[in-house]
Amino acid sequence: MRAEDAGFSAALDDYAFRHPGEQETVALFRELLADTGDPFRRERLAGHFTASCWLVDRAGERVLLTHHRKLGMWLQLGGHADGEHDLVQVALREAEEESGLPGLRVIPDIFDLDRHWIPEHKGVPAHWHYDVRYVVHAGECEEFVVSPESLDLAWRGIDALAIDPAADTSLRRMAGKWRARRQDAR
Repeated sequence: MRAEDAGFSAALDDYAFRHPGEQETVALFRELLADTGDPFRRERLAGHFTASCWLVDRAGERVLLTHHRKLGMWLQLGGHADGEHDLVQVALREAEEESGLPGLRVIPDIFDLDRHWIPEHKGVPAHWHYDVRYVVHAGECEEFVVSPESLDLAWRGIDALAIDPAADTSLRRMAGKWRARRQDAR
């Protein structure tokens, strides 16, 4: 097992300990990690790892979301690993590329796991994304730049997002986790 994969396996152990109600989800990610094919490449159409970020402002009150060009939904920033096994770095890279924000700082602990179905698009068959999410903190500058991957970007209040019935289920879940983390810190 590669060193990055051993580190990822240990991070999954830590996540499972912190979120005992998500054991089934963790088991799916472990199964993919054990696959003999390269699950870090998008060409593995049975499913592959992606990484994304919960990009929060300096105060921790807002999260930066993308109006995703391909999916037409408001989601967190993120993307394909493209062969990179260090998903922490993938999340940071995607945050930088998709937001244009300088001075970002990533927290290496897994914040959330989400397996979701991606519909067929431009000849690429439908497939599973095994998305590993990390917290990324904005630096001094919070003036983003919309990349070609997005229709738009917007800072959204996390408290409002947590109870917004129109928001994606996984966004509401992450907002709930973030709010619980803030409560625990008080």
